[in-house]
Amino acid sequence: MAGLAAPHNRQHEQKRPENELAPGLYVVATPIGNLEDLSGRARRVLTRADVVVCEDTRVSGKLMLYIGHQAKLLPYHDHNAARMRPKLLAMLRTGARLALVTDAGTPCIADPGFKLVRAAHEAGFPVYAIPGPSAVIAALSTAGLPTDRFYFHGFLPVQSAKRRRLLGSLANIPGTLVFYETAVRLVRHLEDCRDVLGPRDAVILRELTKLHEETIRGTLPELVEALTARDQLKGEIVVLIAPPLEEDADDSQIDDWLREELRTGGPSAAAAAVAARCSRSRSELYKRSLALQEDK
Repeated sequence: MAGLAAPHNRQHEQKRPENELAPGLYVVATPIGNLEDLSGRARRVLTRADVVVCEDTRVSGKLMLYIGHQAKLLPYHDHNAARMRPKLLAMLRTGARLALVTDAGTPCIADPGFKLVRAAHEAGFPVYAIPGPSAVIAALSTAGLPTDRFYFHGFLPVQSAKRRRLLGSLANIPGTLVFYETAVRLVRHLEDCRDVLGPRDAVILRELTKLHEETIRGTLPELVEALTARDQLKGEIVVLIAPPLEEDADDSQIDDWLREELRTGGPSAAAAAVAARCSRSRSELYKRSLALQEDK
């Protein structure tokens, strides 16, 4: 197990003149759509940094053009992260000021940036948060679903079987579920969510902060029906699903709910629907559904 890194004093960064930037790694949030969301502090760090470490130099180049500064850009992404980390740590060792950005939003959320941040901490270099836009937080703040507890998973598996297994493992989390999804997979994603999680409330947020921003609300069955009838959506999408209702119910009430669902569906669908109403596991409800079906 690696030892604890020595603590560093951040006061030196605060005491420097405004035009100077202390050595270290700066984790800088960038706009998720509207460039006006770039904070003044983020702009200052990006223009003072020795190097801007980014996912795609073309994307970050447009941002630097917007703020009127020609920075040195170095790519850091899934395909070159292992090779680039030692080079970036070597720069920090010489006293460099590195700004870490992602293509959009807050770095290290569903991207490889966290490994660089961890390595910087372990090597004893200062790491500074320059907070700002985040698609996850923006979606939660505008969806109208519970926000006291939430679980962010990023992208679900591409294969339906794997996606359903994962959704089953998340079914009883007592918080709002948050996912990213592509437009081409959205309906299939929602169909699996409907079948596994039942008729929960859900919200689709598309193109947050951009010109064609859209919010679509409804239960999971309603969203599947509505989006199946529409042309395929375009753009970046965040899916939010309400937590299970956690109604207090004894075994007798649970069985009544299951019988009601079994009138129109099979044991799997009945278990999913009732799981959305209580804190019982889907596997337990499936077994009870099978037993009730055999008793008919």
